[in-house]
Amino acid sequence: MAPGGPELLLIVGIAVLLFGAQKIPALARSIGESAGQFKKGQAQVEQELEEIKPDASGAGSAGAGTDAETDLES
Repeated sequence: MAPGGPELLLIVGIAVLLFGAQKIPALARSIGESAGQFKKGQAQVEQELEEIKPDASGAGSAGAGTDAETDLES
């Protein structure tokens, strides 16, 4: 559930009180960079998993495919 207008203003107000108006742009920038690095790392892991999947499932599906073909022929 995302915060609405009044809740968002309250959060921004608390952030200004805690960090000061000068540090908020730097804080937002560092959060954005961290999120970008996280997404990049997540994409690399997903790509590596996709590269591994065909190798692991390829050996088992070849046998299952021939069984299914023989069942259809008979």
